[in-house]
Amino acid sequence: MGSCFSVESRSPHPKNSSNSKKRLGSRSSSFECWKNEPLHRIPGRIFLNGSTQFASLYTQQGKKGTNQDAMLVWENFCSRQDTVFCGVFDGHGPFGHMVAKRVRDSLPLKLNAHWELSVSGDEVLKEIGINSVGSMNSEEANFVSADEESRASIDAEETEKHPEVFQTLKQSFLKAFKVMDRELKTHPSIDCFCSGTTAVTLVKQGRDLIIGNVGDSRAVMGTRDKNGSLVAVQLTVDLKPNLPAEAERIRKCKGRVFALQDEPEVARVWLPNNDSPGLAMARAFGDFCLKDFGLISVPEVSYRRLIDKDEFVVLATDGIWDVLSNKEVVDIVAAAPGRSSAARALVESAVRAWRYKYPTSKVDDCAVVCLFLDSDLHQISSASHAKSKEQPSSAVQVNNDSEEDVSAPTILERSGTCRASNEEVSKEEEEMDAESEREWSALEGVSRVNTLLNLPRFVPDKEDKAAAGMRKRK
Repeated sequence: MGSCFSVESRSPHPKNSSNSKKRLGSRSSSFECWKNEPLHRIPGRIFLNGSTQFASLYTQQGKKGTNQDAMLVWENFCSRQDTVFCGVFDGHGPFGHMVAKRVRDSLPLKLNAHWELSVSGDEVLKEIGINSVGSMNSEEANFVSADEESRASIDAEETEKHPEVFQTLKQSFLKAFKVMDRELKTHPSIDCFCSGTTAVTLVKQGRDLIIGNVGDSRAVMGTRDKNGSLVAVQLTVDLKPNLPAEAERIRKCKGRVFALQDEPEVARVWLPNNDSPGLAMARAFGDFCLKDFGLISVPEVSYRRLIDKDEFVVLATDGIWDVLSNKEVVDIVAAAPGRSSAARALVESAVRAWRYKYPTSKVDDCAVVCLFLDSDLHQISSASHAKSKEQPSSAVQVNNDSEEDVSAPTILERSGTCRASNEEVSKEEEEMDAESEREWSALEGVSRVNTLLNLPRFVPDKEDKAAAGMRKRK
């Protein structure tokens, strides 16, 4: 299966190497400051329902069982005051909730480590094991192939248009995603063979916006056109098997792509000789049953230079995009009474749309991050200020003394939301709490589009059957 080292499991600088530390300059490595700190105590890192001056987060469990969506906003990312990291992660499969949370917690650290190494000019990537020696399996070959394709897609003229920060961060995104997937493959307590997650992530530094995307979660920007009207600009492509380039890569690797008769609009990825698992995306973390057959975890990395007319970016899982258009999403966010309630307003609108459009289907999990781009604090509405007083940011809400345990049992908290004792609990929420307490299977129930249909079954060969017979006789 191969092995790799987690970036956070060791220092990114070689021991007994004072020269490398000096090359970092006067700013000490932020990784060194964080590595012994519990994640929930890192300032500016928010992963629960809540808001800050420039971001709003909200997730709600659907009707399929445990909430498999995760989200994150990390302000002052990489110890830079003008930098923020955002991401949403949509898990699928029996252990999708654990995969999504693991990626949420580990991927930003890996991205930060590679970014710092790139900026400092240190050649410590060998120490982390990125350029491991040995033959490449088909998964690694797919990664290299996709990496080369993405590089080739940017010609010399295009490269000149993009600032150095994009070129640096693009390579950091590619390396961080690769190491993250390798770590999942050898994780001792999370079975990622038929479980995985999407990831749509962004780094905003000043006016530069860099986005890394895997799977079918989506990033959309709300901006103004020349007439001052609010318009939606989709920043990412939903990486599904119906895209010709994705389907071609999968078929070249002996995977199969086809849709079922009862859902002809949903292309799925299948094993060569088995009608499973029927994954409804072409790229994902985890899902190692398909990694030798065309599924990859290589992100599409894109760049946008922000202008004054750009107002906000919405990152959301497919529970939002399955029922709301891009324009509807930006209109709902813009019409929210305050920034702090924007993400919640969007999730509640999506839940209503699910019940109206698909009354016989189970509502999907929803997770939303709204990042507001302007830096003028005076433009924040009074409603937003009032809301922030009632509901402190989720960074304050976290009271755990230890890092979240990703190896916890399947039954987890409903959505990670902290509710005040005097807050009224609606009937709807009570029903949801009761449902979350029942045992569940990620493949159970009726849904408009299930991400995963069947788990591949292990068929024992003759030797396995003989061994089993021996054990019975004993």
